[in-house]
Amino acid sequence: MHQPRLDHVQCLDTRGLHRMAYWEWGDAANPRVVVCAHGLSRQGRDFDTLAQALCGEYRVVCPDVVGRGESDWLADPAGYQLPAYVADMVTLLARLNAQSVHWVGTSMGGLIGLGLASLPGSPITRMVLNDVGPSIPFDALEGIGAYLGLPIRWASVEEAADYLLSISEGFGKHSREQWLALTRPMLKPDGGGFKLHYDPQIAVPFRAMTPGMAPAAEAALWKAYDAVRCPTLLLRGADSDLLTPDTATAMTQRGPRAKLHEFADVGHAPMLVVPEQVAVVREFLLGP
Repeated sequence: MHQPRLDHVQCLDTRGLHRMAYWEWGDAANPRVVVCAHGLSRQGRDFDTLAQALCGEYRVVCPDVVGRGESDWLADPAGYQLPAYVADMVTLLARLNAQSVHWVGTSMGGLIGLGLASLPGSPITRMVLNDVGPSIPFDALEGIGAYLGLPIRWASVEEAADYLLSISEGFGKHSREQWLALTRPMLKPDGGGFKLHYDPQIAVPFRAMTPGMAPAAEAALWKAYDAVRCPTLLLRGADSDLLTPDTATAMTQRGPRAKLHEFADVGHAPMLVVPEQVAVVREFLLGP
């Protein structure tokens, strides 16, 4: 069983510098690099199973986006937004000395990849967008906002796992062992118990979104999507409320004309832990 190496890179923000943590698997000298970027309230260890399946062929890098996991928290919560996350990833790629990369992004991590892949001269040459697209229903965002940043504490890992499972039904079916493996990196010791790993302030800019702001954000994301030139695989949980069938279909018909793969009995978002999901990602990344 491989284990990741933990490292950090300094990034610039509006108040100074912050350290972004990243987990690295495989040969650090391997020029084939895949970056795996997590969702809004998650962290880089979500990709442990996928990384173990890829690290024979790739240098696999799984950042903890700022404010999450082992990364610093920002002094100004206004910095918890996509453009700043994209800038941090540019700094990370410079640290890795990666001339080109493949990208796997779940939810928010997919939007970060989309932002980076849309830039002229982007280093992303192949991209997997996991259950996310330019159009996101506002009620799906409200559902996430209902639990994001709540000051919750648990007496045990088991208790935390049960709570996280209750708000993560869209992730699909996992064994208890798989779920505990996904839960442990989500927690930080707090006295005699545990709290969530992330800065509660990540909810501040998220909750500031209003229905009136949504059309402009959506238009900007579609413009970015239409600028993407690399082969793109779009994964969708068949029961997802965040990536609608209409949006997924549109993504196969414009921009990079993504190849769409749906997983039955999964909502938002497939966790890329079960063998079928891992196999689909491997086949796309390593394919001709």
